[in-house]
Amino acid sequence: MDEKESASSSDGQQVAQSTYIKPQARLIHDPAVTFEEYQYYARRTREEEKHLESPKLRWREIINRKTKEDAPTIDPGAVHEKRKVPEVNFAQEGNRLQITDEEWTNASRAMRTASSGAAFYLITTDILGPYGVGFAMGTLGWGPGIALYTVFGFMAGYSGYLIWHVYLGLDSYEFPCRNYGDLAFRTWGTTARYLTNILQALGLLLLLGQVTIQFGQNISQVSQFRLCYIVCPLLFVIAGFFMTQIRTLRNYGLVANLAVWLNLLTIFITMGVMAHSPPNYAISVLGSSGGVVNPDTITPDAQGNYPPIVHYGGLPAANLVGSINGLLSGVLAYAGAQLFVEFLAEMRRPRDFLKAMWGAQFFIYSVYLIYGCYVYHFQGQYAYQISYQGVSIYGWQTVGNMISLIAALIAAGLYGNIGIKVFYNNILMDIFSAPPLVTHRGKIFYAAIVPVWWTIAFIIAAAIPDYFGFVSIISASTLLNLTYSLPPLFAVGYDLQKNAYREGEGFDPVTGAVTRHGTTVQRWMRGFTSGGPLQIARNVWHVIYFLASLSMCGLGMYAAIEGMITAFKIPQLNSFSCVSPLNLNA
Repeated sequence: MDEKESASSSDGQQVAQSTYIKPQARLIHDPAVTFEEYQYYARRTREEEKHLESPKLRWREIINRKTKEDAPTIDPGAVHEKRKVPEVNFAQEGNRLQITDEEWTNASRAMRTASSGAAFYLITTDILGPYGVGFAMGTLGWGPGIALYTVFGFMAGYSGYLIWHVYLGLDSYEFPCRNYGDLAFRTWGTTARYLTNILQALGLLLLLGQVTIQFGQNISQVSQFRLCYIVCPLLFVIAGFFMTQIRTLRNYGLVANLAVWLNLLTIFITMGVMAHSPPNYAISVLGSSGGVVNPDTITPDAQGNYPPIVHYGGLPAANLVGSINGLLSGVLAYAGAQLFVEFLAEMRRPRDFLKAMWGAQFFIYSVYLIYGCYVYHFQGQYAYQISYQGVSIYGWQTVGNMISLIAALIAAGLYGNIGIKVFYNNILMDIFSAPPLVTHRGKIFYAAIVPVWWTIAFIIAAAIPDYFGFVSIISASTLLNLTYSLPPLFAVGYDLQKNAYREGEGFDPVTGAVTRHGTTVQRWMRGFTSGGPLQIARNVWHVIYFLASLSMCGLGMYAAIEGMITAFKIPQLNSFSCVSPLNLNA
């Protein structure tokens, strides 16, 4: 937590900020803005939002942007407010000084158009994990697999609740929280913001690379390896250029609906095929659960007969590293929490987010676990890391590859959209005073960054075609921390400052003065031990949760690196090669 500018009196009272400075006159991330000021404006914004009608998710808008008869149903004042937003660069301090309070808050309101329905579909768009759950179950066994997926799913939802809790207390029209790093900044200071933004941008870029790897392999398998492998992820990237041009998450919510149903269709098709055909035995050597846990269980005998399907009730003892890597697939399955602030930032009524989030988490958990158990039951140790590629009939492989390819483009576009926004808002706007994305110039800058961002993802994908190893690295290094380590840390920082308030302290909106009693350390201790027994227990639990997540990160990194070292011993895994990693005859 950064120490704000303050003056101390002889009685130990601190007055942090003696003259009132309007929000639009502040730096974009001004360390002089106190926690109390953020809270004051957040309470005022939440009160205003109570009287707003939640917007509706309408398919007609994505087909006909000039629909007139529906337009007033979202919010009669929204269009009027949006016209008041001036076409100026708010990132430059001189421009902000010349705009009114109303123009400043309307610029923030203009970005908030998404509904809770859009949030639900955006969260469930990240439903790429199910295809690896059968594989993960094979590395963990029935008992540990079901238990760990249940725990990870619930804790991911709890992390989402913590993000929502902190966001509502710190976001406002005057000081909007636009990304994950803003929560870090307002609870723990500038250094925490930099670390969070780097971690999130890196995680989203690697996720984009991971999706490019997976669906580059899709295209390669569909072409029956006649297409040079390096071209396959390139085709996916070129399509991604166009998908990521959708800038607002409200419009993405409409497209995300389609992605959810396409993924479900792929799941139902592969379930039907697996029940009536054997596993793809030949491909199991490239990334099946048996290949990770015990290669002997997928090795054919001298006559070419493969061992029968086996299941484990408990954790397979032969390869602990392989089991941990399988567990990291569960982390990928619930990695959407890092995007929640971006979803909240574009919602007209962020209070509605909680029901959308828990509904989406339960839906994802149900789909993951039912599908994973089904795949493991029928394919056992032959369960491949991308389930629809583990189907033995080529025609159905192609169907799964092509349907999931369309859904993946939508998800990848979402990763690209938010990754670029993190980079744009925290690097280009902060350091280079780039124009906001709501302006005409900002839209042009965004469009120009899209191909650069995707090109970097393409280079990563081409250099590391080992999908399973890459998933483990991403999950352990970034996604685990973003989903499980940071939310409890933010919650502790928020709650201890909030509960440190005493009579006579707080922010005066007339003078801008912030009154505090005691030193920073005294206030931290006071805040940690205040709020009643339940709040103190929550603070202790959040510290334990944070430390346990960090420990899992270290263990996961060890297993991921060991797995990657083993994978790169296979000669066919060469960077920028024409040979597909799925081509067993190369």
